[in-house]
Amino acid sequence: MGRGSAFMRHDFLDLGNIDAVAKVLTRLSSDKIIRRLKPGLFDFPRFNRKLGGELSPDLDQLAKAIARKNGLRIQVTGAQAANLLGLSTQVPAQAIYLTDGPSKRIKIGNREIVFRHVEPRRIRMSKSKSGIVMEALKYFGQDGLNNKIIDTLRRELTGREKRQMLKDADKAPAWLGKVIRQITGEAA
Repeated sequence: MGRGSAFMRHDFLDLGNIDAVAKVLTRLSSDKIIRRLKPGLFDFPRFNRKLGGELSPDLDQLAKAIARKNGLRIQVTGAQAANLLGLSTQVPAQAIYLTDGPSKRIKIGNREIVFRHVEPRRIRMSKSKSGIVMEALKYFGQDGLNNKIIDTLRRELTGREKRQMLKDADKAPAWLGKVIRQITGEAA
């Protein structure tokens, strides 16, 4: 696990029982090697020398750790998806994820992770980059998309990711399918 990664006690149950794992994590937290964010939820903090300290926890890593523990599928949405793809420098204070689990809000310092329950078909692309791209494109909307966004995606996505997006285009609204074909280089 590298700097910025997040984890829960349950991620280490293959190494020992819950009490032993909790004891080790508590010791690492006391020694300031890891950071305890909530009961059972930790991260390996990133540092910024210029700012002179620890950076805020990575909400995407935290959401993934929570999803792993609870056996949930999640799909990042909106500004968070655009930020993860490098299409926006905006770092939202609230990260919203679609999930097949219960709706829930989790406060981490002055930021928040929101899990919004949706029907499972809405998150069928949760494991693919295609799902993140589609959520980012929906965030910008038809009128907010521009050539810079399309060119960035065209350049950054691998051939495999583009082929997957093309397959997923039939599950998207017509306007989004057209944009996907522009990104993948297929006739629009």
